[in-house]
Amino acid sequence: MTERFRVLILGYGEMGHAMEYLLGERQQLDIWEKYPRDNFRSVVLEEAALRADIVLFCLPVNPHREVAKQIAPLLRKTCLCLSIAKGLDEAGQTAAQILAGEFASRQAYCLLYGPMISEEIRAGRYAFAQLGCADMASYKKICTLYRGTRLYIEQTSDIAGISWSVVLKNVYALVFGMADELQLGDNMRGYLSVAALRELDRIVLAMGGQAGSPYHLAGLGDLITTATSEDSHHHELGRMLAREESDGIEGEGIHTLEMVSRHRLFNTADYPLFQLIHELVRSPRGVRNRIDEYLQQVFSR
Repeated sequence: MTERFRVLILGYGEMGHAMEYLLGERQQLDIWEKYPRDNFRSVVLEEAALRADIVLFCLPVNPHREVAKQIAPLLRKTCLCLSIAKGLDEAGQTAAQILAGEFASRQAYCLLYGPMISEEIRAGRYAFAQLGCADMASYKKICTLYRGTRLYIEQTSDIAGISWSVVLKNVYALVFGMADELQLGDNMRGYLSVAALRELDRIVLAMGGQAGSPYHLAGLGDLITTATSEDSHHHELGRMLAREESDGIEGEGIHTLEMVSRHRLFNTADYPLFQLIHELVRSPRGVRNRIDEYLQQVFSR
């Protein structure tokens, strides 16, 4: 029989609902939502934090710091915190960096990233992820948590690698949507996959991750899912940009571009495809011609 945990789910958006679907019949759930809607009754955060065995951060990355700071003094030593947030906060930090800063060595935390579209999870389909954690005890605990579900998990200690892979893949997913809207073909999709992964590997290494990290579930796996699914928000944003639409262009990938630029996290000039995407987001004009110019420059070297 699967061990039962008291699980506190933070956030009742799409992923909060998906985690409820996966765990509702197997674990004891408390769900907290700062702005509850549709007659949903949220638990009291401070009370639920005191009794939690596992805390799931199903929140965007921006509220992570505030919420982590609020619950840190209340959590038991044995409580394990897990985040699925795939963006950067206003300081340009990943969820892993935020949790490391707020919890330090006082509280165990881990990150869960990979192809996990919430609609597919709630439809009973398969999902896959890498768990970034510092010790095997945390990995075993999370495996026990999801045992019996269709979420399959691999372990990695490369927390920086999977964090930056999953954050930056949203940026690269945009250009796949552009290419599909412009009907540039399957050959272009194949090229973009290789070009994006080459740049991802170099950026991740520069940001403290391990070489080859983006070629696994949190990078390649999630990139293919986000970049090719017609239901993907970032794929649709790319289509909109190719149509030279600028209204409503917002999402984690767009915010990541802003944070990389604002905080000068790395030199975008060293990564031509990343820089092209950034320029097209800023000014979505003549997208086809600018992709042509990019290709001519890359292949004339």
